[in-house]
Amino acid sequence: MEIRLRNTLTRQIEPVAPMDGRRLRMYTCGPTVYDYGHIGNFRTFVAVDLFQRFWRSQGRELVTALNLTDIDDKMIERARAAGHDVAAHAALYAEAFWADSAALGITKADHVARATEYIPAMVAWIERLVAAGHAYASEGSVYFRVASFPAYGRLSGKDLEGLQDGARVQSDTYDKEQARDFVLWKAHKPGEPSWPSPWGPGRPGWHIECTVMSTTLLGESFDLHAGGVDLIFPHHENEIAQAEAATGQPFVRHWMHVEFLLVNGEKMSKSLGNFYTVRDLVAQGHRPSSVRYLLASVPYHRQLNFTLDGLHQAAAAVNRLRSFQDRLARQSWPTQENAELTAAIRAGEEKFTASLADDLNTSEALAAIFEALRQANVAMDAGEFGASHAAAFAAWLERFDAIFAVLGLAAQEAAAAESGALADAVVEEKMAARAAARARRDFARSDALRAELEAAGIIVEDRKSGAVWRRK
Repeated sequence: MEIRLRNTLTRQIEPVAPMDGRRLRMYTCGPTVYDYGHIGNFRTFVAVDLFQRFWRSQGRELVTALNLTDIDDKMIERARAAGHDVAAHAALYAEAFWADSAALGITKADHVARATEYIPAMVAWIERLVAAGHAYASEGSVYFRVASFPAYGRLSGKDLEGLQDGARVQSDTYDKEQARDFVLWKAHKPGEPSWPSPWGPGRPGWHIECTVMSTTLLGESFDLHAGGVDLIFPHHENEIAQAEAATGQPFVRHWMHVEFLLVNGEKMSKSLGNFYTVRDLVAQGHRPSSVRYLLASVPYHRQLNFTLDGLHQAAAAVNRLRSFQDRLARQSWPTQENAELTAAIRAGEEKFTASLADDLNTSEALAAIFEALRQANVAMDAGEFGASHAAAFAAWLERFDAIFAVLGLAAQEAAAAESGALADAVVEEKMAARAAARARRDFARSDALRAELEAAGIIVEDRKSGAVWRRK
C-alpha cells in the first residue's frame, strides 16, 4: 500500500518513498532543552511517532534521527537566569524531555544528536560555504549570503525581495551585508560558552546545527524531514539553503509539518493561564494515555484545540477500547459465523489502514475502529458474535496499539493504580522534578520529593552520573 503525506515543499500530498528503494531516512527537529516541553511541542512528537509506528507496521524499514539543541541564545539566557552552567541546564531539561516522551509512549529515535557534539563538523561545513562564496565573515561572525542562493524561499513561499536592509527579520544583532542574511557562526561574547574556529572563538547559529546533524547522520540528501509549522520559516528555509549551497544536490525530498495546537481556542500562553506541560497534566490527575490519544486524534495538518473537556473525552475513548478488549478476552464465544459482521470487521480494518496511509488521517482511522466496535457490541448483545470475530478484533486492536500506543499505556497506568504503586511515567516525572529542585539548590523540595518516592516504595540513589531509581 502506498503511504502518502502532504509535502510542504510541493504543496501536494505525495507518496513517501526511500531514495534507495529500501530504507526511509527521517529527521525530526527536536527540542531546545532550556525548559520543560509543553503539549504543543509534544503534539509534533506524537504525530511523528504515529507516522513512524505506522510505517514500521507495514513492514517497511526506517532509520530515524532527532536532535537536542543544547546551545543557543535561549539556552544561555535561561541557564544564566537559573544560575546554572549551560551544559548542566541542558542536561536537566533533556532528562525531563525523555521522561515526558516515555510517559507519552514516544519511541526514542535511532540516533539522538546533541548540537554541542557536532561543532567541529559545523565549522567544517561553514568553511565550505565561505569557500564557495555563499558565506562571509564579519567581525568574528559568519553569515550566509542569501542573494547567492536564488531558490531561497521556495519552502515557505515567502517573497523576500521586499525585505529592506536594516529591517528586523530575525533576532541576530550582528553586522551583516543584507537584512535577510542569517548567522552561521556567532562571535564570542563575554560570559558565553565558545569553541575555536578560523574566525575566532564563538558558537554556531541555530540553523546550521540541524543541517550538519541531519546530513552527518542520514546523508547529504535524505527522504523526510519533520517539525512544527513554526519552523518552516526561517529555520527550515535556512537549513535548505545551507545544505544545498554546500552540496549542490537536493537536501530533503519530503517535508512534513505539524500544525499549531490551541488551548480553549486560543494560543497557549502563561499569561492566559492555559499553558500546560505534560507533567502539569499528570500532576492534575490526567493519564498520559489520555493526553496521547487527544494529541493523536486530530490529523497532524489541522489545528488541534486542546481542552480539559476534550481530555476527559479522550480518557473515555481509551476506556471504551480497553473495556471492549477486556470483554473479548474474558468471555467465551461460540464457533458460529456471522458473515455480515466478518465483512464489517474486514472493511473496518481496511478503512483504518487506508486512512492512515492517506496523509495520516487519524480521525478517520479512529472513526473506522469505533464504528466496527459499535457493530461488534450490537452483535455480542444479540448472541451473534463468534470466536472468529473475537480473534479478528483482538488482532486488529493489537495492530491499532502498535501505532496509537494508548492501550498498553492505559493498562500500565491501571495496574499501577490498582496496586497503589506509582506508574513508571509518574516516577520519571518526580525524578525529573527532584533533579530540577537540586539544580536550583532547593534542597527542601528535593528532600520532599525523595520522601514521596520512598513512601511509594521507590529507592532513589544519587550517583555522580545522576540519580537512578528502583522499586523495593
